[in-house]
Amino acid sequence: MHIPENYLSPSTCAVMGAVMVPVWLMAVSKVRRHVPQDKLPLLGIAAALSFLSMMFNIPLPGGTTGHAVGGTLIAILFGPYAACLSVSIALLIQALFFGDGGILAFGANCFNMALVLPFTGYGVYRFLRGHLKSRSGEYIAAGAGAYAGINAAAFVAAVEFGIQPLLFTDAAGQALYCPYPFWISIPAMMIG
Repeated sequence: MHIPENYLSPSTCAVMGAVMVPVWLMAVSKVRRHVPQDKLPLLGIAAALSFLSMMFNIPLPGGTTGHAVGGTLIAILFGPYAACLSVSIALLIQALFFGDGGILAFGANCFNMALVLPFTGYGVYRFLRGHLKSRSGEYIAAGAGAYAGINAAAFVAAVEFGIQPLLFTDAAGQALYCPYPFWISIPAMMIG
């Protein structure tokens, strides 16, 4: 699911990074207020868990990958804003030191995996948890939330890929960045 370099246009990457800046600022503010000081080391461990789970990649058609993220689990344990920061840190380390996901595409990767995934997963978890009162209901809600979160992130990435050939072509009509239209990008990402 990491978006490599040159799959998104520089302007798309700039927009996605600009969207993430206020999210990160709000997340830092919320974590400072709501996560106790003695729980911050656990948040670091959560970032390491996210990093480790993202290292097991499943290749997908077109050169990208799918993988677990752990964002919903972190959101359930610490809240979605804390999950946003944890996953963003894991993504930054992967991009800088392992080349997993592009530096230019860092904002887009964070949008997909550190914003869409944990907030969607947490929202589904909270909704189902309110309706499923048994002990097993918590596990069902967490599983459904994780499933919904990872699929929402994959869908958003597929839309980002599919919109590139519509917006950015050369004089001959060839795509400058990701060459796959929606009818290829969405099934390729969602099937995985």
